[in-house]
Amino acid sequence: MSKYALLYQRVFADAQALDIELVEPQPASEIDLLRVHTPDYVQRAIRGELTATEQRKIGFPWSAMMIERSRRSAGSTMSALEAALRGDGVAVNLAGGTHHAFADHGGGYCVFNDTVIAARYVQALGLARHILVVDLDVHQGDGTAAITREDDCIFTFSMHGERNYPVHKQQSDLDVELPDACSDVLYLDQLAQFLPLAIERAAADAVIYLAGADPYGGDRLGRLGLSKPGLAERDRCVLAACARHGLPLAISMAGGYAHDIDDIVDIHFATIRAAAIHARALSTCSSRGVG
Repeated sequence: MSKYALLYQRVFADAQALDIELVEPQPASEIDLLRVHTPDYVQRAIRGELTATEQRKIGFPWSAMMIERSRRSAGSTMSALEAALRGDGVAVNLAGGTHHAFADHGGGYCVFNDTVIAARYVQALGLARHILVVDLDVHQGDGTAAITREDDCIFTFSMHGERNYPVHKQQSDLDVELPDACSDVLYLDQLAQFLPLAIERAAADAVIYLAGADPYGGDRLGRLGLSKPGLAERDRCVLAACARHGLPLAISMAGGYAHDIDDIVDIHFATIRAAAIHARALSTCSSRGVG
């Protein structure tokens, strides 16, 4: 959990140089949560009535602070996607990526599914109709896939470790399963092959990108073999694809469990720095009248 504070400190220190505006998110409202999660689950989660089994599945003991943090994490992805659609082009949640939360239960350190909450929030505002989820966390976005299975307006693309958590995977709109110790070359080749296909099939108005740090070779839970330069190239590929197609982009950090916490922060900060450079390029093109 300490990675979030450390990441904030890194971003704060370089915010002026990178032209980053830091904004405190508002919590997702109950109405926002109920567009995605069942009333029973939302109410029991808020009131502290989750069973011991449900709390073990999430991985955290219940507390009011846990719920507040989860609601603000969802609120941050909502705000990021709204900002991107309203003209910023790209915005980042310094947390988020809670893709193991299902409609009626949490799991894998995820209480509420911020990705789907944000997608349905901007849809409710009339800012977008179709959303593409590009999930590059090392673990499949099973909760996101399950919630949106019958939703033709949210397209889910997940590239993840074949033998990693969860054991019982859901069916995304497009799944790419990767072998243990997957290298930079293989990973980037697969991304170059399947990301354009996802963009074409989604016909989206905006993208939510889960930029997990856990495909890193030094991750305790990852099983893949990517380097930091490989992960940075992954980010550049996603950003470049969004730029080519004129797609507003919200980014969340998702997972990261390296032995050395500085490695996690380095990877997440590299994603944010790349997004800041992307935003600056978008602004330059806009000011020159380049569409």
